[in-house]
Amino acid sequence: MDHSTLIFPLLVFLVGSVTAATPPRPNIVVFIADDHSQADSQPYGSTEVRTPQMARLAADGMKFTHAFVASPSCGPSRTALLTGLWSARNGAEPNHKPKNPGVASLPPVLHALGYETAAIGKVAHNTFAKDHGFDIIAGPHPGFSETAAVATFLANRDRSKPLCLFVGTRHPHTVWSADRTYDSANVQIPRIHVDTPTTREERASYLTDVTKADTLLGEVRALARENLSADTIFVYTADHGAAWPFSKWTLYDAGIRTSLLVAWPGQLKPGSTSDAMVCWPDLLPTFIELAGGRVPAGIDGKSFAGILRGTATTHRDRVFATHSGDGDFNVYPIRAVRTRDWKYLRNLHPEFQHHTHISRSSGPSGLVYWKTWLAAAETDPNAAAIVKRYSARPAEELYDLATDPHEQHNLAADPKQAARLASLRADLDAWMKQQGDTQTVFGQPLRQGEPATLIAPGNTKKKTAP
Repeated sequence: MDHSTLIFPLLVFLVGSVTAATPPRPNIVVFIADDHSQADSQPYGSTEVRTPQMARLAADGMKFTHAFVASPSCGPSRTALLTGLWSARNGAEPNHKPKNPGVASLPPVLHALGYETAAIGKVAHNTFAKDHGFDIIAGPHPGFSETAAVATFLANRDRSKPLCLFVGTRHPHTVWSADRTYDSANVQIPRIHVDTPTTREERASYLTDVTKADTLLGEVRALARENLSADTIFVYTADHGAAWPFSKWTLYDAGIRTSLLVAWPGQLKPGSTSDAMVCWPDLLPTFIELAGGRVPAGIDGKSFAGILRGTATTHRDRVFATHSGDGDFNVYPIRAVRTRDWKYLRNLHPEFQHHTHISRSSGPSGLVYWKTWLAAAETDPNAAAIVKRYSARPAEELYDLATDPHEQHNLAADPKQAARLASLRADLDAWMKQQGDTQTVFGQPLRQGEPATLIAPGNTKKKTAP
């Protein structure tokens, strides 16, 4: 099969028809934050960030503890959501690339079931929402910072149709807010980061933007209650982890394990928790099943409607994730398989240096604090180890997540884990073959030993790092 031109023929016949016997179709509202780490919210245990709306949503419905995205960068993650396919099959492998022509999206499946489908703010990446078959698209692309467009749309739409609405804010994507509402002296610096005054200031700015996203979530939820029926599924999630080292652009859990909060009045028990393993390609197949349709054959996503209906408690026994790169800022392809308690990562080119906007952008995406990490590394062995691990990775990594949830102790060379390593290696090999993964390198990498260079945002013009 040519995965790059995957087409779902006769789509309307695949989804089935809506008949008089079809149960009422719930409205669906999905709120997507941009670059929000799961750990940085009250429902997932944070004691420093203020996210009362996320806490309220979790209290009203179900918190998923083991939800994962398909990729830790914006474009590939969102394309996997909207197509139900992992990146090698939909074509959006590097960031800022649209899906391949001929690859079908899933919003039209809901449209064929009678739904109006809408995307407001940053739902797909770049201008790619136009490629996914939404009935209504409202910008701006970077994502809203206030909810006027959502209010206008909901107040004026045809309410006779069920609605599937995706709403995306840019918060807490960089560049983070200068109007900090957190005290930098009191923020909690993760132990895998270097604690400098500038790091603390940027951490306070990031948390400020997390709270801004939370506020917008509450406003959208209020608008949904005002304009939609009580039979409305409301979802909060994020496209991947925050733009900090060892999070976004990596396949560590901080990069791919995401928040997933779902409220559905009368259907989901308030304050419930599910540890079922689900992933972003599963979301739209789930909505299609709940809407009374049939999920198109041949996609990677699997409906977890049974979890929401209370007829199932488990879903997947493992998830896969991929990362290819983000322009020349980040040329570092990685693949991973994660089970309940173990993670196997394969760095396809360990001879490349791992860098991102954090360390290569001449703009303000992260270099503002990265320079202080480099300075600290000159005298502090712990800082030096963190900086080294950031840019140099081994070919394989294996982590016991039950005892090492922050993935600090690589067991790939441990003889006691040889059988487990071989088994997970074989699982990943088989999956990559099934996906038609060509392991393409996108962009110009920096090899180990080469001097780091800075790249201006928006182009690939380089200059020697200071």
